Amino acid sequence: MLKDGSATGRVAHVDTRNERLLFFEDPASHGTVAEPPRRPGTLRGAIALTFDDGPDPRWTPRILDALTLAAARATFFVIAPRALAERYVVERILSDGHRVELHCHDHVRHTDRTEYEVTRDVEHALVALDVLGVRPRLWRIPWGVRAPFTERVADRFGLHVVGWDADTHDWRGDDAATMVAAIAPKLTEGAIVLAHDGLGPGATRSGCAATVELIELLAREANTRDLRLGALDAAGRPA
Repeated sequence: MLKDGSATGRVAHVDTRNERLLFFEDPASHGTVAEPPRRPGTLRGAIALTFDDGPDPRWTPRILDALTLAAARATFFVIAPRALAERYVVERILSDGHRVELHCHDHVRHTDRTEYEVTRDVEHALVALDVLGVRPRLWRIPWGVRAPFTERVADRFGLHVVGWDADTHDWRGDDAATMVAAIAPKLTEGAIVLAHDGLGPGATRSGCAATVELIELLAREANTRDLRLGALDAAGRPA
C-alpha cells in the first residue's frame, strides 16, 4: 500500500510481488477508484490513446493495469527488438484487448535515412513482429517526422501512417495533472493522444510513473466530455 505522490492523497494498493496496481483508495471519498463514474458503453464517442517506444518490462504492465482500472483500450506502437525481448508483455497487451502496431526497428528519423534504409527497417520490423503473431496495419513513424518517400514505403507494405492530435510530452517528466491540463483543449471526439510506455531516444525522465497516473486522469477528463478512451481501428480511427 503506497501513497501515489499526487495532491489527491490517494493510496495505491499494489501487488508488490508482481509489481501490479490493484486499485486506488481515495480517503476523501472513503472508497476505491477503479473506473470512471460512467460505463464506456454509455459514452457518445471516443478518443484514441496511443503509446510509443515500448514495450517496457517494468512500465508497460503497469500501464496495462491502469488501463484495466479505467476500462480503457489503447494502441501500442512497438519497437520491434523490444517486442521480441518482451514477448510476454506483447501477449498481455493483446490478451487485454489492445492493439499492437508498428513503430520501427531502429528509432531514427526518416529525414536522416534513405528510402532504401527505411524500407529495410520496416522489413526487419515486420519479420520480427510476425514471429509474435503480430501483423501491423498501422505505422507511427519515429518522431512523427515524414520524408518525401514515407507514404511510398507505407503503401509498399500496406501500412497506414498514423499521427496524433494531442501530445502529452510525457517524455519530459511532467506530472500527470500538468499533462492533462495541457492537452485538454484538444480532447475532442476522434482525437488521437500520444504517450509513451517506454523510455525512447531523447527522453529526459527516469521512468513512466506519471504516464501510469495520467491514464485515470485522462479517462475522467474524457468522461466529462461524454467520451471514452479507445484503441484505433484498422483504418487509424478511434474506435
